[in-house]
Amino acid sequence: MSSKFGLFRVTLSLSVLLVTMGSSGQTDTDSLVEAGSQVVKLHGDFSFVEGPVSDSNGNIYFSDIPENLTYRWSTDGELSVFRENTGAANGLIFDRNGNLLSCEGGAQRITSMDADGNITVVADKYEGKRLNSPNDLWIDAAGGFYFTDPRYSFGAYPVEQDGEHVYYVSPDRSSIKRVVDDMEKPNGVIGSLDGKKLYVADTTGKVFEFDVHNDATLGGKKLFANQGSDGMTMDEHGNLYLTWAAGVTIYNPKGEKLEVIEVPEMPANAGFGGVDGRTLFITARTGLYAVKMTVKGRPQPNRP
Repeated sequence: MSSKFGLFRVTLSLSVLLVTMGSSGQTDTDSLVEAGSQVVKLHGDFSFVEGPVSDSNGNIYFSDIPENLTYRWSTDGELSVFRENTGAANGLIFDRNGNLLSCEGGAQRITSMDADGNITVVADKYEGKRLNSPNDLWIDAAGGFYFTDPRYSFGAYPVEQDGEHVYYVSPDRSSIKRVVDDMEKPNGVIGSLDGKKLYVADTTGKVFEFDVHNDATLGGKKLFANQGSDGMTMDEHGNLYLTWAAGVTIYNPKGEKLEVIEVPEMPANAGFGGVDGRTLFITARTGLYAVKMTVKGRPQPNRP
């Protein structure tokens, strides 16, 4: 494959890159950041990166939206192009069969890519009308998935939907239903550890919590955090990581702010990975960053 970067090897490993901060670092015993660790830049010179997600071995996959590329950062420090012509892919997630689902905002669809590189469209219309620009998604225990569909400009294509909403695609991917219709610009989306709550970020400056019903519809909307977020991730204890402004803000499941991890560039998304699952990877504008944590990412059974 070819790109403006090409395929190349970065010789420094994560174990080398996750250096200590000394007395100037975040050493509070209550911090979820490993004592002595700092946010380090793994690679830069991207256009706008998003969507970090890990496979079962800890390798990280992330999107460069304007360049129409998906990258893979391996646990031994190798950066390579995983997919080209991504339709301006944004949020990414692996399903239980090892397929990589991509929110292709520019192509107005969500696709699934199998291990052989075959791509299948799994959602592109609601009630016969093209989606806006799918942004982020989360798969539930049944295998269905929620996704956000804000409107971002990827050209002159007409807007067919009547607003910016949240949808659910059934486990067999045969049907799609609208589950949230009262948000201004939904963005990041993720479920609680038990799957009974769904968190949806509105980039106008709030994160909301919903009750998940047995039929995958939502109810009981309430404010979770009075700050916005782009993409979100969660650790093994159900703490929610919001990407906004100067860094990654961590909230516990009660909605109490725990701490802020400062990042040199404004973050757009975050996800756990690495060999032991304790590295937080952060996509922030033109750079991929990482920091060692004391916690692992949320359990993800049946990942590839």
